[in-house]
Amino acid sequence: MSTVLETEEHQALRAAVAALGKRYGRDYTTSVVRDGAHPRELWTEAAKLGYLGVNLPEEYGGGGGGMAELSIVLEELGTAGSPLLMMVVSPAICGTVIARFGTETQKRQWLPGLADGSLTMAFGITEPDAGSNSHRITTTARKDGEDWLLTGRKVFVSGVDIADATLIVGRTEDARSGRLKPCLFIVPRDAPGFGRSQIDMELQAPEKQFELVLDDVQLPADALVGDEDAGLLQLFAGLNPERIMTAAFGIGMGRYALARAVEYAKTRQVWKEPIGSHQAIAHPLAQAHIELELARLMMQKAARLYDDGDDIGAGEAANMAKYAAGEACVKAVDQAVHTLGGNGLTREYGLASLITAARVARIAPVSREMILNYVSHQSLGLPKSY
Repeated sequence: MSTVLETEEHQALRAAVAALGKRYGRDYTTSVVRDGAHPRELWTEAAKLGYLGVNLPEEYGGGGGGMAELSIVLEELGTAGSPLLMMVVSPAICGTVIARFGTETQKRQWLPGLADGSLTMAFGITEPDAGSNSHRITTTARKDGEDWLLTGRKVFVSGVDIADATLIVGRTEDARSGRLKPCLFIVPRDAPGFGRSQIDMELQAPEKQFELVLDDVQLPADALVGDEDAGLLQLFAGLNPERIMTAAFGIGMGRYALARAVEYAKTRQVWKEPIGSHQAIAHPLAQAHIELELARLMMQKAARLYDDGDDIGAGEAANMAKYAAGEACVKAVDQAVHTLGGNGLTREYGLASLITAARVARIAPVSREMILNYVSHQSLGLPKSY
């Protein structure tokens, strides 16, 4: 893929991460999934090379870059067949929120570890009865003297089993109005009353999914991230990076699948010429390439806007990038499997499992329909139906 729009530093980062990814590749990820393990070796090496914390402030051990750099890391690891989903969560969402809104103590406690990979943080927002409607979140925090008591349930929380803490989106009561407002809390993994159970997923991924039960989890006052009154602002500051990184995840996966299909189409001969010479095979692959490139352009725009501090502009672009990448990823994977025919469904070629994985980019962290709602309301000014 062309990189002429990127700086020399970005091109060098892309090449270096691609080389790291190549040493691990799809076989590594497949073996980790088969063994029920975690991609610790890749995570540790990526951290040691400074890739995991490339977006975090230098004064706390990070690389001093932004979402532009972090999205390159995830995209290239995905293109090599070994994406790290927890990059979306730990440095991108949690690291960003703490770097922007955390107290000095919280920054010192968490950011160096998130940057060097020695600490991992999960993120809990989705609830069984709320789905995409964050206004229906029922996890609530109430004051108990100086402390907080947190009660509620969360679902589809990635990597809780390996996370040192989970950043939980709850709600507190506004003393003036009595209305509930969003707030973010850091909940340590061993906090009493903090229970987890693994969700049995068809999805084959190294990262496990969990349901959380918070039963009057007692938290000190400093578990609250930032200002109690800025909860919504803080939440969206974390969700834009989440969308940018989900786009990177989808683009990487789509590029991996497309490369496998192109390789196959160049060498597979059924008649006289390789099957890639036939337009029925070549054109859909070309189309998939175009759509992945377009999605990447929007992702780069979103990262640039976010890194420049334009949260509103980044909100629109990040949603569009996530939408475009999800669609492009699903189409690329589908076309790759189809190009290989029966071989596309074999374990040997390793593409069939991506059919399920590709759907993640359409469904999570927000469905494509909710993105269309966002664009129709925010960008086009159309009225809401809800």
